[in-house]
Amino acid sequence: MTTLKQLSMAVAAIGIMTAASAMAQEIEIPSDAANFYQSDRVTVQPVTFPNQYKMTIAGNLITPKNVAGKEKLPAIIVGHPMGAVKEQSANLYATKMAEQGFVAMAIDLPFWGGSSGEPRNAVSPDMYAEAFSAAVDYLGTRPFVDREKIGVIGICGSGSFAISAAKIDPRLKAIATVSMYDMGAASRNALNKSQTLEQRKQIIADAAEQRYVEFTGGETRYTSGTVHELTANSTPIEREFYEFYRTPRGEFTPQGASPLTTTHPTLSSNVKFMNFYPFNDIETISPRPMLFITGDQAHSKEFSEDAYKRAAEPKELLYVKGAGHVDLYDRTGLIPFDRLTSFFKESLK
Repeated sequence: MTTLKQLSMAVAAIGIMTAASAMAQEIEIPSDAANFYQSDRVTVQPVTFPNQYKMTIAGNLITPKNVAGKEKLPAIIVGHPMGAVKEQSANLYATKMAEQGFVAMAIDLPFWGGSSGEPRNAVSPDMYAEAFSAAVDYLGTRPFVDREKIGVIGICGSGSFAISAAKIDPRLKAIATVSMYDMGAASRNALNKSQTLEQRKQIIADAAEQRYVEFTGGETRYTSGTVHELTANSTPIEREFYEFYRTPRGEFTPQGASPLTTTHPTLSSNVKFMNFYPFNDIETISPRPMLFITGDQAHSKEFSEDAYKRAAEPKELLYVKGAGHVDLYDRTGLIPFDRLTSFFKESLK
């Protein structure tokens, strides 16, 4: 029997999605936005494999067609934006790189998409980083992959997770980040260090109190993520994410998930990012090369700039003229796939 609470939640969900749908009709999707790009030049195979802790990681293995009988190929792992899934941005990048002759794999981080982990949408920076090493385990044992030539692309939050993995996994031979967020710094200080210590402590206190609620069987709460409707007071950053995640441009709800929770991490676990310092010791990745790509208009460019400043050579910071943060998720007219291709071909010789 449907309870009054369930009915109320359903009505609320319909209201939110209806408002979002109406707003989406007013938003013009860029002509070069191609999040759901498909190619007849590659083969896509859904795969699963265990991480070191026996959790299941889901990925889309994307290979150039007609690779049978050829020499072993270099491979690239692609991580999706924080709160997203592999079908949002990561698949596009993996497909484009496979077109250039790489074996590529877009992965779901643990607790998200098709990967295992409970509760859903939980935050665990260590487990996120481990997923990239688990992907190396998988790719490095495929007969068509050269295990000495494996690189990684981390988009948004996955940029910081890929760096965290690379610091302790030398099998990742070349690291590229796109529109990177340092999820640790963003959680501790917010953008442009706009969050006070008092505000940080309040977030931590709220998360700690929520643990009691969930431990005693109470309802899971979610935080941050992408808004479900725009108002006259919505910020430019809220609008930017909404235009991707809440419109046909990039909207995707994994099987078994709810549109109300997509992109939203659990409130009680989100504070795990407060202890996440991915750029500490980043210089130890050298001499493996690093490429940091950010839009010159991106609200997040401070993180790529910080990482570049701390990293040792060889390194490159590439600004994409006229691009914002989300533009580099899916706008093929702006994403520098040519530079990514040449970077990995040079680095994975």
